[in-house]
Amino acid sequence: MTPVPDRNPHLPRSGVPDRLAATMSIAEQHEYLRARRRTVSRRGVLTAIGLGGAAVPLFGATSSAGPRRAPSLLSGTDYIDGNALKPAARHLAFGADPRGQAAMSWQVPQPVRRPYLRLGTSPKQLDQVVPAEIRHLHSHLIEYADNPASAYFDYDQYHLHAALDGLDPGTRYYYALGHEGLDAASVAATVGSFRTAPAVDGVPEPFTFTAFGDEGVEFGGAANQTLMLRQNPAFHLLAGDIAYAASGAGLPSSHHSAEGADKLQPEMWDEYLRMIDPVAASVPWMVAMGNHDMEALYSPDGYGGHLARWHLPGNGPRNSHATYGFRYGNVAVVSLDANDVSHEIPHNRGYTAGAQTAWLAGHLAQVRRTPGIDFVVAFFHHCAYCTATDHVSDGAIREEWIPLFDRYQVDLVINGHNHVYERADPMRGGVRTRRADIGDRIRPATDGTTYLTVGSGGKSGYEFSAPETYAGGPADVTDAVKGGYYTKAGKLDETVEWSRVRFRGNAFIAVDVRPAAAGRETTMTIRTLSATGAQIDTVTLVREAGTPIPVAGTGGRGTGG
Repeated sequence: MTPVPDRNPHLPRSGVPDRLAATMSIAEQHEYLRARRRTVSRRGVLTAIGLGGAAVPLFGATSSAGPRRAPSLLSGTDYIDGNALKPAARHLAFGADPRGQAAMSWQVPQPVRRPYLRLGTSPKQLDQVVPAEIRHLHSHLIEYADNPASAYFDYDQYHLHAALDGLDPGTRYYYALGHEGLDAASVAATVGSFRTAPAVDGVPEPFTFTAFGDEGVEFGGAANQTLMLRQNPAFHLLAGDIAYAASGAGLPSSHHSAEGADKLQPEMWDEYLRMIDPVAASVPWMVAMGNHDMEALYSPDGYGGHLARWHLPGNGPRNSHATYGFRYGNVAVVSLDANDVSHEIPHNRGYTAGAQTAWLAGHLAQVRRTPGIDFVVAFFHHCAYCTATDHVSDGAIREEWIPLFDRYQVDLVINGHNHVYERADPMRGGVRTRRADIGDRIRPATDGTTYLTVGSGGKSGYEFSAPETYAGGPADVTDAVKGGYYTKAGKLDETVEWSRVRFRGNAFIAVDVRPAAAGRETTMTIRTLSATGAQIDTVTLVREAGTPIPVAGTGGRGTGG
């Protein structure tokens, strides 16, 4: 599937100039775009933000302290016959407690009145009616051209969200979507189903979840999704860089030479959400934010668009827009925003003023005190340990979060950013504890954390400094691999011994969790599947179920290899 082209290929999209984007924060870039809303030259170079030159915000408030949710009122809007507007682009998400909370999101091409979701435990009896919230996202796109009439256009998107609460654990629910003029029961295409997380009393049932990052509107992403659905996942994790509607991601064009700095194509989101519908309509699609998900056109902090598109659990720190945690069976999952700490791409660095990292410490401590949780999984965008040559590793992750992962014995960390699959040997204190070959069993209690780069969700692969090595492919012949990591002062080189499996093609992971009674072995088996269905890697994490985990010291910073 190819990306949506510009409306007029002869009109380059405007954005923040490279020389400014290189040093501006995302919030500063947003203010820069708003400030250029008044000037229209006789040559037709329109630099306006807003409607008709009026100083209106693009999305919510214009400061990082603004509201976390999009405005839902549509005032002064002309409505058309509701029967002509069909719901599309469905995507499900868990709430803070997946046993009883979920949210269904979808799009309509024009505003509608009184949207709703019908819900029931049988597709033939959808008796419960849940009102939906409308989040209107307006994008005023600026183009440069000689023709004033073609210098800009307004783009409106209508995202609908129905929050579901008080659900029964371990239950399959059926739903249908509708609005005034369109009876949900009459639109068979909108009928779908999902299952809530099981109760945690007794031994939880086995389940599988899937994960990758860096998907985009690409053929590889669509191929991955077809195979993912065959795994019957309970949920899916996407470790940032979701649709790639923001091509430059705040970086100067010297970094992304063909993309330029922060060029936004909001229509890419329409294509993306329609692409994931066949899976996300029944599988909760849980996302983290990547660098390409910072969109300076929208406030606050470049996340305004996501606050309109996604309905996330919202149980993280107040000033972090996409940090949250949830529990499914004996696994706790935490989503982090690495843009808040990154040394490599610092345009949103520090926007939570340390609140996210403080929340993470408290959340992990609480998780490890919770009976019945055996495994902890963290997912976020920038890499802790990766040797792909484009982005390598981010030293800020090693400084800020790895000591916490060590202290609270996080079992699995899933990253994106580098468009490859790479598995590191288990790590603790910044060094590997042992070699873990394909098919090995890893005991996190003694071996440490397993780090995966799964930026192989759809985009074309990056290069490694060493040959690929994976099941069915080249053999692993070296323990010395050249890599690097970013610091405040820039990129530093390193030679590492922890790079165990490397693969450049599209791939995703399927994680099979097998809970057990207290005192018995519970396992988490990671299977890595290429877009052709070949299994290129597997390891199994093993813990003793129900065993309290002592909190160790914070450990070293782990910057070296």
